[in-house]
Amino acid sequence: MGSQYLLITCVCFWLPLVSFTISVASQKSTTGPGNVIEGNVFINGTTSIGRIDDDFVCATLDWWPPEKCDYGTCSWGRDSLLNLDLNNIKFLNAIKAFSPLKIRLGGTLQDKVTYERTGNGQPCSPFVKNNSEFLGFSQGCLPMSRWDELSVFFKKAGAVVVFGLNEISGKTIDSQGSAVGAWNSSNAESLIRYTVNNGYKIIRGWELGNELSGNGIGARVSADQYASDINSLQNVVQNIYAGFKVKPQIVAPGGFFDATWFTEFIKKAPKSLQVVSHHIYNLGPGVDDHLIEKILDPSSLDSTSQTFSSLQSILKNSGTQAVAWVGEAGGAYNSGHNLVTNAFVFSFWYLDQLGMASSFDTKTYCRQTLVGGNYGLLNTSTFAPNPDYYSALLWHRLMGNKVLSTRFSGTNKIRAYAHCSKKTKGITLLLINLDGNTTVQVRVSTENNSGVTKNSSMHEIQIPRTRFATMHRVRGSKRVNDTRKEYHLTAKDGDLHSQTMLLNGKILNIDSSGLIPPLIPIDVNQLDPIIVAPFSIVFAQIPYIKFSACN
Repeated sequence: MGSQYLLITCVCFWLPLVSFTISVASQKSTTGPGNVIEGNVFINGTTSIGRIDDDFVCATLDWWPPEKCDYGTCSWGRDSLLNLDLNNIKFLNAIKAFSPLKIRLGGTLQDKVTYERTGNGQPCSPFVKNNSEFLGFSQGCLPMSRWDELSVFFKKAGAVVVFGLNEISGKTIDSQGSAVGAWNSSNAESLIRYTVNNGYKIIRGWELGNELSGNGIGARVSADQYASDINSLQNVVQNIYAGFKVKPQIVAPGGFFDATWFTEFIKKAPKSLQVVSHHIYNLGPGVDDHLIEKILDPSSLDSTSQTFSSLQSILKNSGTQAVAWVGEAGGAYNSGHNLVTNAFVFSFWYLDQLGMASSFDTKTYCRQTLVGGNYGLLNTSTFAPNPDYYSALLWHRLMGNKVLSTRFSGTNKIRAYAHCSKKTKGITLLLINLDGNTTVQVRVSTENNSGVTKNSSMHEIQIPRTRFATMHRVRGSKRVNDTRKEYHLTAKDGDLHSQTMLLNGKILNIDSSGLIPPLIPIDVNQLDPIIVAPFSIVFAQIPYIKFSACN
């Protein structure tokens, strides 16, 4: 068990402690009357329970053309990979702010995309809506001139790319929806070779197929055949990237989790596969009028924990070196729901997903979408950030690689997650209050054998007798390193449907030049309370908590 440390200036010694308690409280919300209750966050700092990638936060770009409509609403505009405005400064700045942002290129139509081969005389045509066709659209084509533009843009933006390849190529779809036959790799190989030959060093991974696992969406591929296809992709990548010190990762299957299918697939592709990706749309269809009720329901939020746990167990027991990613997650399928999945309320679901996925050792989480549909991090028309963009950016900047075991006692309406801080000492705590009428008074403590006695006063820390000092009580300390930084996120006018987010009471807006605003915290003395107001989100950077897990 690692020792914990607390610096006491007046004693002038580092005192080794096994555990200690600090107080984190809240006050009555200024938005109106409500209840005030107490609770406790317990954090185990002896060891981490997971480790995420530095670029854990990922977002997707899709192939859907403007004709993609759901429930009578066409929400995609010109946000397809084929027609997205790459000259928009807001779009560029939004990506650059992450430095880097991992972007997954793919989606439903990726299994209907071909890649132009220069000099073969074949036309390279866009998607055309045709309800009689597989997935409702004709085959589409990526011109190499467009791939050039995208590659140059991603390099300029500092993005890294995971490209979703067409797994249906060479297969025949039978009357039962099974895609039968081996993968024809020739067209994908031409794209990969073109990418390497042109010096486009933006590719982090090549992913094969979209939502073809288990029962599939539109079509399915057996686990045995998929594993064989992945072996083929691995051979292609190894050949083309021969001599490269670092090669792109092989990612699959990019589908919905099915324990039996995934177990067989992972077992049969043990060496060719580096990443096992799956998709999450646990809230149901975007047309559902009860989405907000689901988002505010802890049991609904908990529904994906079994998926994360099962996949983690399969990977652990298989002996594979592959890791888990969420390759696409939009919460509500069929393009989301306007003023819900692109509004403040969706940050409750999104940040909870990031926290939960991390706690099950998921390495990357790709949000559907960066822009496009009604669930984009950016506005479909203006590219202005939606609330979830700022939530994603704060997570990316504050939450470090190491995930700490965290639990909350007192009310099931508080969601709590903690990581070692990113690039700073201490920990970062994320608190999400799903209750619109209750302010929660929270105590934060470790879960080690107690070396510090709790005190009923929220403004006192008691230190046990040691050979260095007698019992000592600290009151109202103003020492330089005993402050924490807090980021309080709320909706404008308290409206959960709002697409305007406030940080510490100030509206977050891009300026006239399209620059992302600075995300400035407030400094708070360690003994002062944190306000976990109704329907609010708090990131708290706590540098004076020193855990062995964070060394």
